[in-house]
Formats: sequence, C-alpha cells, structure tokens
Amino acid sequence: MKKPRILVFASGTPEGGGSGFQELFRASEIGELNAKIVGVVSNHKDGGVRRRAKALKVPFRHFPGPWDAKGYEWLAKDSHADFFALSGWLKKVEGLDPKTKFNSQTVFDINPGPLPAFGGPGMYGHHVHEAVMQAYQLGELTHSEVCMHFVTGEYDRGPVFFRIREKIRPDDTPETLGARVNKLEHAYQSAITKMVVSGQITWDGIHPESLVVPEGVSR
Repeated sequence: MKKPRILVFASGTPEGGGSGFQELFRASEIGELNAKIVGVVSNHKDGGVRRRAKALKVPFRHFPGPWDAKGYEWLAKDSHADFFALSGWLKKVEGLDPKTKFNSQTVFDINPGPLPAFGGPGMYGHHVHEAVMQAYQLGELTHSEVCMHFVTGEYDRGPVFFRIREKIRPDDTPETLGARVNKLEHAYQSAITKMVVSGQITWDGIHPESLVVPEGVSR
C-alpha cells in the first residue's frame, strides 16, 4: 500500500528550530510513522529548518510570503502531499479548499499550550509559556497542555483531537515549563500524526461534532 505523503510547515528561527520536523522525519525513517515526509517549508530562507533539512536530505521550500491562498495552494499542489503537518509554523493558513487535498481534513497543527485559550496570533513558543505562567500565578489553571487540532479558517480554532497535560510546578519559569512541554511534543507528535494519516482520527471538515478519535488518545 502506498504510504501517505506529508508536507511539513515549520518556521523555526534564523538561529535554530525545526526539532519537531526532525522528529517526524526520524519516526518516518524507522517506521514509527507509516508515511513519507516529502518536504519541509519555512519562512526563513537560511534558518534552522533549512539546516536540518539539508542534513536529513529532505527537500526544502522557502516560503517568504505573502502567506496567502495562492502561495499555500501552489506549495500544496507542487508537493503532491496527502497531508500537511504544521510543526512550529507561525503563519495563518489560507486557501483551505475541500475540492483539493489542501483542506481542513488534511491540515493539522500542534500547539504548546491549552487551546483555545492560549492560541491565536502571537501565541507561539515562549509567548505561550509566559501567558500560561501568568495565568497559573493568578490561580486560573494548574496545568499546561500540548494540543493537536485540525486547521480551519479561524486561527487555532479547529477541533482539538489530542491533549496531554503537564502539571505546572511552583518554582517553574516559562523556560522550565517550556522545556517539559517541548519534550511532550516530541514524545507524542509522531504517534498522533500516524493516527491522522491512517484515518483513525478524522472529521468531516465542517462540523466539530463529527470528530472521530480513538478512546484513550488524550490524557
């Protein structure tokens, strides 16, 4: 049977990043993820994602913007991918179209904080962990989360199909909390991605109540 093809979107930074993309590739190479990583996209031309892609011999695409429907549609079509994994991608996705393979059933994201409260524009990386720690200090929550969700036209508002909680410690800082959350991302991203591309996790792309997730996936 032909393996599903995945195009990864990962912003990274000019200095580094792309560890989530690397974990997905590693899992595909050793058979933990029964899929082929056909390429990786970054908005940084010479950043950490490109360096990892070069080392892993994965095709790299620089997507400098504008991040509009035309750009996304071209990348999706050119890659011949079946699924699109956002792993540290910081730009809003446009151009989702149910008549093409690039749609709300095939595009999914991973977030380093509880959704929907800690999602949306500007909520990424250390910004999320800082906001979570502020909420913890105000007594508004006791745990952070790693979440994975399908992508819709509303930023970080698609149906969440995976959550795993991380207890916040009294002596935590955004940095210490972020380090543990990042480990959880790496530990679970490939396994949950496998469930998406194998059809174990699905929805109709329109109605959140249509979401199908195997029992016991979230913790």
